Amino acid sequence: MRVTINGSGHELPEGASVAHAVLALTGRTRGVAVAVNDEVVRRGAWDSTALADGDRIEVLTAVQGG
Repeated sequence: MRVTINGSGHELPEGASVAHAVLALTGRTRGVAVAVNDEVVRRGAWDSTALADGDRIEVLTAVQGG
């Protein structure tokens, strides 16, 4: 299936979850926030939130420093 992650097209397997998309993009699970189609997805729901063809996913990574 084709989705958009942070403005770029990506191919993910059918049935992929938010967790799968986050790992594919960042390789991390901590310090990350996710929204799917402009709706924030709680970290506890990443594994159970299935993605669909055409979904828009925004993955934000926390950065420290100044």
